[in-house]
Amino acid sequence: MMTALQFYRDATAPTADSDDSLLGTDYMVISKEVSDAGRFLGNSTSFSEAEIADLLSRPWVDAVGQFTPARFNVNAYVDFGGRSMSTYLFFESIPDEFFDSLPEGWKFDPSNPSAEIPIIISKDYLALYNFGFAASRGMPQISESMVKKVPLQVAVSGQGSQRWFPARVVGFSSRLNTIAVPEEFMQWANAAYGDEHKANDEVSRLIVKVNDPGNPDIDRYLADNAIEVAGDNAGRSRAAYLMSIIALVVGIIGIVISSLSFFILMLSIYLLLQKNAATIHQLLMLGYSTRATARQYALMVVFINSSIFILASVLTIAMSTLWRKPLSTLGIATTSPWLTIAIAFVLVAVVTAVNLRAIYRTVARNFYQ
Repeated sequence: MMTALQFYRDATAPTADSDDSLLGTDYMVISKEVSDAGRFLGNSTSFSEAEIADLLSRPWVDAVGQFTPARFNVNAYVDFGGRSMSTYLFFESIPDEFFDSLPEGWKFDPSNPSAEIPIIISKDYLALYNFGFAASRGMPQISESMVKKVPLQVAVSGQGSQRWFPARVVGFSSRLNTIAVPEEFMQWANAAYGDEHKANDEVSRLIVKVNDPGNPDIDRYLADNAIEVAGDNAGRSRAAYLMSIIALVVGIIGIVISSLSFFILMLSIYLLLQKNAATIHQLLMLGYSTRATARQYALMVVFINSSIFILASVLTIAMSTLWRKPLSTLGIATTSPWLTIAIAFVLVAVVTAVNLRAIYRTVARNFYQ
């Protein structure tokens, strides 16, 4: 049971990638597939209110959030390594509650004239720059930590006005395939600089929080509705689901075996006490207390249960080292076994307490025989 519990905790642990710490494995970014047939038939690639409501009605969905696009122009300027570079950008935002952990500095105060815009970018964008643009233009390659230290200047323009903001990359994500900014900045900037003609209620991308990432119904729903999932979250979820099923089967077998073992232990205790019933009765009649008479039997039970607990803990730790490397190749960080050991200790303590209570009650009944 301890091994099954530890395996389940490891298989469902968050991914080890630092960029995925912003969004947990229970989040999916979805969009509709774009096809030639759908384009000629005039099929929309946006989600309607009815489709969002249908998605929310699914038992494996906890919440649905919308991507809010920028309706203003964005131009970024950076001076890096003695070379300046400028480019047009696009911004999107999602509600803050869909982040597992917000990066430091993820806030924006429009009333502050020197307010800095925090930005989260896709990890793929950095890879494209390092191995595509930088390699062909003789530009220096940069790491994630270095990007976070580079100050940016962002020009936001629209409705006949423009404003420059300092900006900084504060995080990376492999599942947010966009350039994300805080929602409070997006709402303020769309109201101040947004083009009213670009405003519409169409939603092209959604972020979905699911309560069962490995549920096979998710894949069927996405396939039936021609919906794509960004990143590799679906593959990891299926692997986690398969491993959780394996852990569940092992756990059920362990519960059955452990239950049978518990009843066999109780039966052995009763048989041992019944075999020595006459001796126990004589000791009680001679004036020995119930506690003193039952002490040897109690010590025996405590020694046996403690030995089993220690042996099981050692085997669990040893077994967990076998699957640690295969799980790491899937990007899953294994967890500490101490919580599993603590839970097992509580269970062993409960079983031991039941055994001791049975011993003392059986010994006490011999006094009245």
